[in-house]
Amino acid sequence: MNAVAPDTPVFLLHLYDRALLNGAALRAVGYTKDTPNPPGGEITRDAAGNPIGLLLAKPNAGILYATLAKGPKLPFEYQVNSTRHFMRELNRLGVTGALDAGGGFQNYPDDYAVIQKLADENLLTIRLAYNLFTQKPKGEKEDFLNWAKTSTYKQGTDYFRHNGAGEMLVFSAADFEDFREPRPEMGPEMEGDLDGVVRILAENRWPWRMHATYDETIARALDVFETVNQDVPLASLNWFFDHAETISEKSIDRIAALGGGIAVQHRMAYQGEYFVERYGLGAAEATPPVKKILEKGVKVSAGTDATRVASYNPWVSLAWLITGKTVGGLRLYPQHNCLDRETALRMWTENVTWFSNEVGKKGRIEAGQFADLIVPDRDFFACPESEIADTTALLTMVAGRVVYGAGEFSSLDEAAPPPAMPDWSPVRRYGGFAAWGIEPGAQAQAQRAVEASCACANDCNVHGHRHATAWSAKLPIADLKSFWGALGCACWAV
Repeated sequence: MNAVAPDTPVFLLHLYDRALLNGAALRAVGYTKDTPNPPGGEITRDAAGNPIGLLLAKPNAGILYATLAKGPKLPFEYQVNSTRHFMRELNRLGVTGALDAGGGFQNYPDDYAVIQKLADENLLTIRLAYNLFTQKPKGEKEDFLNWAKTSTYKQGTDYFRHNGAGEMLVFSAADFEDFREPRPEMGPEMEGDLDGVVRILAENRWPWRMHATYDETIARALDVFETVNQDVPLASLNWFFDHAETISEKSIDRIAALGGGIAVQHRMAYQGEYFVERYGLGAAEATPPVKKILEKGVKVSAGTDATRVASYNPWVSLAWLITGKTVGGLRLYPQHNCLDRETALRMWTENVTWFSNEVGKKGRIEAGQFADLIVPDRDFFACPESEIADTTALLTMVAGRVVYGAGEFSSLDEAAPPPAMPDWSPVRRYGGFAAWGIEPGAQAQAQRAVEASCACANDCNVHGHRHATAWSAKLPIADLKSFWGALGCACWAV
């Protein structure tokens, strides 16, 4: 783990099932012996009742959202700096655009001020299309009525613009994706709540995206969509479901009949083992059934669901679609459910444009489309499958501008951000997010220095005092049976 100032709060999120906080973070969010467990969550404690820094989502991620929101907020200039460095990391991986599905405790427009500033100053290095995500249980209809008056669909520019509603439409329809917990059953109020919001969106001709993990949720939502469609046709709205891991063939057909789409993300690449443990390998063979969705002619695209649930790395998603394997190496899908490389790549390029309402504008390298392209560091179509996830970009261009260059293209780079803030930032010290920029020799020397300076009173039964073990692996899979794995060790949490 990269070193940080000792009084700096650190919050590590593990998928949507748990989080790790250091002592400074516990103090910052105010969790003490007297803090009660919130609904749907557990603050793990020692024998004396004191929080030890491990939060468990039981059964949903509300405790994780809420704890993040309690943390200290970076000064605005730090937020601007951090955002530029994160965009740089995305460019390094060849990302030229993203669809922002919103998130818990991300309020519009206040929490979009940083992106707006960067857009106004022409400093964005990826294109962003954002969806408005309601933040008020039982107040969703009011949110969308107000937004329909103050926001216009597609308002903005080709770099930063409004793309509709979601992925949270109503809280009563939001199933969670923690496969360590049983499938949630949506309450009886779901249909009524959803009908009210979807009618507002359809009447205002706003597209929407809706989070849905399980077919049981999707089927009930489709009942609502079909009812609304009888009064307000949904044709040409480009609405879609996100995730859809357990969607049935019947639901796929219903989506096709209504002209909707399905956006799949590589959550199973990280949670596949948990899904298999609960439901069995047979049930996991098509989660989601991407091949079947394509055969049915439904619009389908790929994504990551980053940054809270999975990695933002598109190449990990591509490797998952092609190999059918988790990052831990478990084969989830038989070969007939896997995609060929061209189909998988089109899901990440050409297919996405329907979901961002930019068909004909981007997604292909041809005259008349945006000059957004990358040069990967290896031949995607010829390299071994085992190397796909390690791909990065040698060159990334957005609107004809070189926003990232490495190796022989480094002299063309026009968008390197200023040094990371604050001065002690690990991103500054190690050359980028996840220490990708550190030289191998220097990396080993830094790892030895951290191990030598360990001040823990006790070691742990996973790593001893070797806190920097994670630096030797690109993916957090060193210990699949333990939460800590390559993420760190128990002695660090004390």
